[in-house]
Amino acid sequence: MPAAALPRPKARINWIRLAPWLYTLGLFVIWEAAVRLFELPPTLLPAPTRVFQAIVQYWSPIWKNSLQTLYTTTLGFALAIVAGLGIGLFVGWSKTIYAGLYPLMIGFNAIPKVALVPILVIWFGIGTVPAVLTAFLISFFPIVVNVATGLATIEPETEDVLRALGAKKLDIMLKVGIPRSMPYFFGSLKVAITLAFVGSVVSETVASNYGLGNMMSSAQSQFNVPLVFAGLMMLAVEGIAMYALMAWIERRMTGWAHRSTMGN
Repeated sequence: MPAAALPRPKARINWIRLAPWLYTLGLFVIWEAAVRLFELPPTLLPAPTRVFQAIVQYWSPIWKNSLQTLYTTTLGFALAIVAGLGIGLFVGWSKTIYAGLYPLMIGFNAIPKVALVPILVIWFGIGTVPAVLTAFLISFFPIVVNVATGLATIEPETEDVLRALGAKKLDIMLKVGIPRSMPYFFGSLKVAITLAFVGSVVSETVASNYGLGNMMSSAQSQFNVPLVFAGLMMLAVEGIAMYALMAWIERRMTGWAHRSTMGN
């Protein structure tokens, strides 16, 4: 007698992968229902369908300005990575340097970056440069702090053991300090990239003739609120895409430092 065929296991739905799409869809449904239920005018809160219509209607300027914002944000973010990594390694090299420069960095970070835009305009004029520099300045601090923190928190016992084995300061930093700081560094990139978008849009709103910030400011002056929300939606898409890219890089480079502790 042939053995009875074993039942095939049912395909399980991956709710974790579906969750972002389902929650986003639910948000749009609630948004649309609220606008229709309370009969809100488009000049106050346009429905998602009106926003998508605006995206289709103004697709050419939205696309061009989105590319401009992505360009300025990416360039400023790249500069922040290079400078933040270099200065973070310098600050974390010595506890004396850390203690001396950290309060200065805190004070600089406390300055609203929008207050620096007029100064950047005086120095570089209206255009791309102020947007790039604003994105750089606002995303620079989290990278520096995380890299310096990773270096400054090496256990004293580890340093003592390595010094007893003949290791020098440079050896400790190269073989322990820098690898230890890498999870901090790659984790900070996810925060920094979202801040870089904030810096670009703020500068484009005040001191640029291009970009999503300028486009939304012009649309606001014309009471074209659906176009304003269309610009916000494009910013959200770009931000999510860049955040996902940074998260992917973090998993690829520092997967050894992470352990899953959460259930489904």
